[in-house]
Amino acid sequence: MRSRAPGGRPRVRGTGVAVAVVLALVLLLSLSVPVSAASYPPLPIGLDRGFVGNLSAPTLGTASSGSLTFTVSNPLSSAIDSVLVTFDVYAFNGFPGNDTSTAPVAGAPVLTLPSSSGAYANLTVGTIGAHGRVGGSVGVATSASTPAGDFAVRIALSFDLATNGTAYRLASRGWFSEAQWQAATELPNGSATLNLSVLGVSGVLPETAVYVETSSWDWLLGGLLAAAIVLVGAGAWVYFRKGPGATSGTR
Repeated sequence: MRSRAPGGRPRVRGTGVAVAVVLALVLLLSLSVPVSAASYPPLPIGLDRGFVGNLSAPTLGTASSGSLTFTVSNPLSSAIDSVLVTFDVYAFNGFPGNDTSTAPVAGAPVLTLPSSSGAYANLTVGTIGAHGRVGGSVGVATSASTPAGDFAVRIALSFDLATNGTAYRLASRGWFSEAQWQAATELPNGSATLNLSVLGVSGVLPETAVYVETSSWDWLLGGLLAAAIVLVGAGAWVYFRKGPGATSGTR
């Protein structure tokens, strides 16, 4: 319903109320929408490949040990401080059957450092100068109950830029869910891409895996046992073939 204001111009009743309702809805929606977690500043695409390399994971038998070796490099023109590298055994790919599990697997390899051991290892590297490089290693140990297969190891790297203290973090595929990874690496039309803002990291790192195989001693003992069974069986066959008390010679 319209009324006329002084001067003859029409005035719509309730306009002030409608504006107030709209403003209230906008405020309510802004409060209800979750704020996304702060992400780390992205590095130029391709530069992330230069931070962690020369990955070499061991092939182990059960109840044995070895070393996972790596190199941390600084491809930037400025020194980096508070460099921290994290390794984490997070998934298992068994065989035969190729069944994969991200749940903790009983007897999974343990990552060892001089002061700690467990499914993950944090190594403090410290400071690396511009275009510098530091090598390192992490011990890996299996137990008698470690199943044969590939144990995937995800990697993360964090550091501060020495010039202004800006914090950066890089992580490998295993730190993201399937939905996160797909949203960050695939456009609506199916084309490949890499959106670091979606992942909330500065770059993507490679991964590695520890391969556990059946001990060769198991095969040797199994072969000796099988040979013994064959020899016993052959002896019994000869004995019963001749009959008790039989002697060799021409009958």
